[in-house]
Amino acid sequence: MKKLFLSAVAVLFGFGAFAQELGYGFKAGVNLPNYNFSNSDFETKSTTNFHVTGYLDAPINQMFSIQPGVSLQGKGAKLENDLGSWKQNTMWIEIPVNAVAKFPTMGGGNFFLGAGPYAAFGISGENKIESGDVEISDEFEFGKDGTQKGTDFGVNFLGGYRLGNGLTLGAGYGLGLADIMPDNSSDVKQNNRVLSFSIGYEL
Repeated sequence: MKKLFLSAVAVLFGFGAFAQELGYGFKAGVNLPNYNFSNSDFETKSTTNFHVTGYLDAPINQMFSIQPGVSLQGKGAKLENDLGSWKQNTMWIEIPVNAVAKFPTMGGGNFFLGAGPYAAFGISGENKIESGDVEISDEFEFGKDGTQKGTDFGVNFLGGYRLGNGLTLGAGYGLGLADIMPDNSSDVKQNNRVLSFSIGYEL
């Protein structure tokens, strides 16, 4: 984990060394994560989690920037039936690199749209089962005892509005492309999906 953190810091400062008028930003908000299962009729519902993200804003020109960052992302899903409910919450360190287009408006603000790849590494997971008066919680480690894989990669999409005072309001969607299904002989693949809403500040 220490090497991962140092690598992420190196990426941030690497962009900063070559960028003019470098900006900084942070945001936090609500995640509505879910799992997508291919080659299967199995469906889960979204659960509620959170995210916290710090990033650099490295302008290429007046309208385009590259935004590398480091993010703590809560993901997972839930399943409900007549017998009860199962909920899985997972926590990931995510490293996104987004290309962002900005469209200025009157008052010094701007609309923004962006997209880019991310790599993520699972750091913790928990299963919760509720049935009647019974509630069971069980923490797990990624990649052990038949649990899901702890590395992920995919594409982020984002959009929102930055006010003239630096306050940002945004939404995003994380499209996981890596199969995180535990190793087995089936053709079923499991991917992360995350809809998010955030508030932040950009210098």
